[in-house]
Amino acid sequence: MKNFNLLLLSVITCSLVSCASSGFVYLDYPQEPELILPESMNNIAVVNRSLTKEEDKGNKTLESIATGEIAGSDKLASDEAVKGFFDGLQNSNHLKAVIPPTVRLYGTGTRKTPEILSWDQVNGICESANADVLLVLENFDSNSDFVIANAVNQVTSVLETGRTNTRFPRRARVNVRSFWRLYDPYSKTIIDQYQQTYFMDFDLFSGAAPLSALPETAYAAGMDYTSRFFTSYYRVRRDMYKKGKGRDKNLFAAGWRSSEVANWDNAIEIWTNVANNRGKSAGRAAQNLAVAYEVKGETDLALEWAQRAYQEFGDKMARDYAKILLNRKRLEY
Repeated sequence: MKNFNLLLLSVITCSLVSCASSGFVYLDYPQEPELILPESMNNIAVVNRSLTKEEDKGNKTLESIATGEIAGSDKLASDEAVKGFFDGLQNSNHLKAVIPPTVRLYGTGTRKTPEILSWDQVNGICESANADVLLVLENFDSNSDFVIANAVNQVTSVLETGRTNTRFPRRARVNVRSFWRLYDPYSKTIIDQYQQTYFMDFDLFSGAAPLSALPETAYAAGMDYTSRFFTSYYRVRRDMYKKGKGRDKNLFAAGWRSSEVANWDNAIEIWTNVANNRGKSAGRAAQNLAVAYEVKGETDLALEWAQRAYQEFGDKMARDYAKILLNRKRLEY
């Protein structure tokens, strides 16, 4: 069995489609994390290796001018990315970020990815922090589209009208590009290598972006990386019947009204009676029961009712739904 079970988290909304006899419900489903560390790995040491060596500062300044950066801003912002990761793990039940005595290492200072750290160095950092693995921000680079776009606009305006453009953009986008590596000193393997591109939009004030724009983006990028360790969720839609037929029409509608206010237990009781009456509404009630049980996280009962809806009553919607539920059960094991 997988160490991760797909369990239903919550019902987001229940709303009607345009067809008067149909409705649907949206559900949020969990998705396995992209990174699953062994249970023995709890402490993650984090270091910043994206800094520029002293002899490279001149070249870095030229690059900053070309890409719209403030010289030296990446050094401060990269620390914010590490802080974002540190804070992002606060929501974890067992993972914890720790800061070792050596918190900064020199790398390329550019988008060029540095060589892998020596395993002796990785092991030394982990031992100094009592950590199980080492996460390294290998490189970090940022730019804003404001400086470049404004320069292009001004040049275009001068060429076309002979005058500079007095109108400035109202929003600017700050882009952060990071490369993260996760080292396991015990197996001497790289658990994860992740090239991340993250951006945020900011309102401009008097033609300038707020000073906090880059650090905020970097911090959010660090938090975003932690999402690789957490369960994510995706939305699915389940079709239902709003109206029944024949003698159980009113009873069926009462079940639907219960589902609209998330009183699923009452809806299940009503639709079970309708299905057992085996009237014209029985197949629709069985289909709705399948959805109701899936909403409650009872996949086995949901599949049982979907199969009955098609096998006993010939409901075509239930036939396709049963296949979906079968596939879901395969993912659970």
